[in-house]
Amino acid sequence: MNRIVPISALFLSAILALPAAAIDEGDGGGGGEVARHRPSARTDSSFTPLDQARGAVNEKLFDVAVRRLQRIVKNEPQNADAWNLLGYSYRMLGDLDQSSAAYLQVLAIDPNHTGALEYQGELFLETGKPDLARANLEKLKGLCGNCEGAEELEKAIQAAGA
Repeated sequence: MNRIVPISALFLSAILALPAAAIDEGDGGGGGEVARHRPSARTDSSFTPLDQARGAVNEKLFDVAVRRLQRIVKNEPQNADAWNLLGYSYRMLGDLDQSSAAYLQVLAIDPNHTGALEYQGELFLETGKPDLARANLEKLKGLCGNCEGAEELEKAIQAAGA
């Protein structure tokens, strides 16, 4: 019995010391799933700054995500995925002007960024521009058929009655 307690304690302490697991969820480009990895929002040197920002987004810590993403886009102004998450985070915080500007930046870098097209389409619905949302949906379908991003935007359009 004495041997079991130390082994159990060792096992428990090892589990508690583990960082949050990173789960592969796709390319982060859209499709309704915000992040490729799901790291914790806490800073962990095993995750890239973009992974850490995704972790904050996944934990709905959008203010933390915005600060992290602003640093990333300052250092990597052509990082379309960081701009996309920044637009998403601003949108979740209700800053629709900053969100729109970030999505425009993504699409200037990569006009076919499926995540930005989906999220910008959702923003268009929030701002009363259903025709623009439908245009984004058509472009998405042309790029990826009935991919998850197109399906999510289509659901949002239908839910909005647009």
